[in-house]
Amino acid sequence: MFRRALASFALLSLALSLAACSEDPLDLTGPIAGWDAYGNDAGGSRYSKLTQITPENVDELELAWIHRSGDVLDGKASLGKSSLQVTPIIAAGSLVYCSPRNKVFALDPETGRERWRFDPAVDASHYYIINCRGVSQWRDPRAAYTDVCSERIVMGTVDARLIELDAKTGKPCAGFGARGVVNLAAGIGDIAPGEYGVTSPPAIVRDRIVTGAMVLDSRRVDAPGGVVRAFDVRSGALVWAWDPVLPDQAELAPRGEGVLYRRGTTNAWSALSVDDARGLVYVPTGNTSPDYYGGHRKGADHFSSSIVALDANDGHVAWHFQTVHHDIWDYDVASQPVLFEFDGASGAQPGLIAPTKLGMLFFLNRETGAPLFPIEERPVPQEGAVPGEYLAPTQPFPTKPEPLQPHALGPDDAFGFTPYDKAKCRELIESVRHDGIYTPPSLEGSIQYPGFIGGMNWGSVSVDPQRRVVVTNVQRIAGLITLVPRDQTATYHSRNPFGQLEPQEGSPYALDRLPLLSPPPFGAPCNPPPWGQLVAVDTTTGEKKWEVTLGTTRDRAPWPIWRKLGTPNLGGPITTASGLVFIGATTDFYLRAFSTETGEELWKTRLPTAAHATPMTYRLTPTGRQFVVIAAGGHGILGTPPNDALMAFALPE
Repeated sequence: MFRRALASFALLSLALSLAACSEDPLDLTGPIAGWDAYGNDAGGSRYSKLTQITPENVDELELAWIHRSGDVLDGKASLGKSSLQVTPIIAAGSLVYCSPRNKVFALDPETGRERWRFDPAVDASHYYIINCRGVSQWRDPRAAYTDVCSERIVMGTVDARLIELDAKTGKPCAGFGARGVVNLAAGIGDIAPGEYGVTSPPAIVRDRIVTGAMVLDSRRVDAPGGVVRAFDVRSGALVWAWDPVLPDQAELAPRGEGVLYRRGTTNAWSALSVDDARGLVYVPTGNTSPDYYGGHRKGADHFSSSIVALDANDGHVAWHFQTVHHDIWDYDVASQPVLFEFDGASGAQPGLIAPTKLGMLFFLNRETGAPLFPIEERPVPQEGAVPGEYLAPTQPFPTKPEPLQPHALGPDDAFGFTPYDKAKCRELIESVRHDGIYTPPSLEGSIQYPGFIGGMNWGSVSVDPQRRVVVTNVQRIAGLITLVPRDQTATYHSRNPFGQLEPQEGSPYALDRLPLLSPPPFGAPCNPPPWGQLVAVDTTTGEKKWEVTLGTTRDRAPWPIWRKLGTPNLGGPITTASGLVFIGATTDFYLRAFSTETGEELWKTRLPTAAHATPMTYRLTPTGRQFVVIAAGGHGILGTPPNDALMAFALPE
């Protein structure tokens, strides 16, 4: 009796085991693909053709491996905090990424085991911005695979160096520059610590490396110049340099010892895009120094806050489109331009999407810069500018897609969890200028909405070509900006709890800038939620397909005040052929997956801190698993704690 029962139990266990194994077998028939560049391809699509992880099985994802670089800095306030904002790439069979101080790691993509590391010994002890968003790669078509540096890792550093490494060993490529290093500070002139460096991966077009640089905001009129340069990928020799001012701007000619490029020009700190077939590099530009005053510019900001298409051969301007005229709001183009194939009413055209901090998506023909949907010049506020300033009478607005966030915030819009904090927000809005979008910076204070972070920021967008949809995350946080006359800075009482003015040296005014928040103990945005959204737009019609709230107040508010109100977000989405959107970005500590078709949240997992980075995905062998990798590293400005967790998720084996 006992033996028969035991045998029956064994058969039942075997049957259940076989049923469990056959219920959801790992699909080994789908495509394989790596992640070759920061945006997966040179055009920044952030789209993968992989299909192993689907809307039906995504809730089975589990942690496959985790890698820690040990590169974490936790300074006071936001100063001196590191932020792991990186998106890794697959290069020479390894997963390669950089840490905030530009240490480079090559990992086994299946296990996360470290293969090599490189440390450029960056001293960031006096730096405000400490991050590295990614590296690039180049394969030499003239070299055999076994040759040294036949495959190369290219990285810009926060201390203004351009470095090339052998992708197989991590050793510097000796023939590039001086033992693998090109000095990007050459010709720039004097640089304060942390004022000039590279935080985004360089672009590779044919046999050239093209890079701009980050210039710290609101420091001085005579800031380091924003020159964009191309270097020979083998030797590191300078091929061309583009200074972003008009040739007739003689008064901005180089001056001072060691200065080759004009000072105070608009810079290009975000990721560039490349159309290799057309030989064009698309440069998203910032605004001319300093960010919130431009009375001295007199046309020198012609290329500010623009998409500039440069000829890869010689750096000349093929076309440019300005998203903000005479930008005095720090509304620089922070997002990588994304290339796609537009199929509209007038037929197929090579397209480019330019996301902006204003919550706008400009659809342009990438050959000519002409709008794919009509763009209108509309009047904007003309009252309240400080003495010495001038304003653009109109600004460009796309008719499609419609702006993805509101452009006005008045007293009646004030938000609060209680009557008390709502009343305080209303009083604050009433006390300053609130004339809608493009309210100029003023002496009495001006509402900036969208705020200075955006809108869309460096996370950019993802385009799913199969479904003809662009997906992006948007944040809705208003700001308060006040210009302070130079002779009043010592006695000015800042609304900023840290009491810190941004100097804007060389101009008549310093800057007081902070998010528009209710007073303690709440400290919540004064504008109504949702404070973060994920949005999908049809790329053929320009119509919004869906929008959902992105993020909760968890990790920023005590339990039980965990509500789905959306959060500030930095980092971007990716999409897959199976119909999934993966995104971190929020201030709550989650990686999430959504349906590309409907926007429904299908899965989320807790992380050690916020993931202010864009994920990536890959499947490298016919018998292998698809991995989704995210960097959970926090962000000082958003108040999320730093960390060094690079995490990979996959379906169970």
